[in-house]
Amino acid sequence: MTLSLSSKAFAPGQSIPPKYSCVGRNLSPDLAWTGAPAATKSFALIADDPDAPMGTWVHWIVFNIPAMTTGVPEAAQFSDGSVLGKNSSRHLGYDGPCPPSGTHRYFFKLYALDTMLTLSASASKDQLLKAMQGHILTQGELMGTFSK
Repeated sequence: MTLSLSSKAFAPGQSIPPKYSCVGRNLSPDLAWTGAPAATKSFALIADDPDAPMGTWVHWIVFNIPAMTTGVPEAAQFSDGSVLGKNSSRHLGYDGPCPPSGTHRYFFKLYALDTMLTLSASASKDQLLKAMQGHILTQGELMGTFSK
């Protein structure tokens, strides 16, 4: 079983509109999903850029998204117990695409988990991935591109 992850902002493999980037308003795009298993206790979301010159750049980390959630709105503000992790800019929250040159790929990855995680809000992508080991029920992915 795979989660189906989509956005009204951009189609899979297509360009992410500038308002979701550093050259625009730097808003997080809306995301919607279906296909979560009944045993899901929470979701985790990672958005990253594997094409960054210094290695994968993490743009957004959110975990402990409640199991009954089926999406997040544009410019998401979380007041439902979800926890924001620290991105590569060392911020809690979303930092949009901002490639130094060329066209980069941005992957939004959603994981359905069989548990709530006991990580702090300063958790990194590596810490999140380690905590999720053995707890991933299924996952889904949405990729968009961006160039300045």
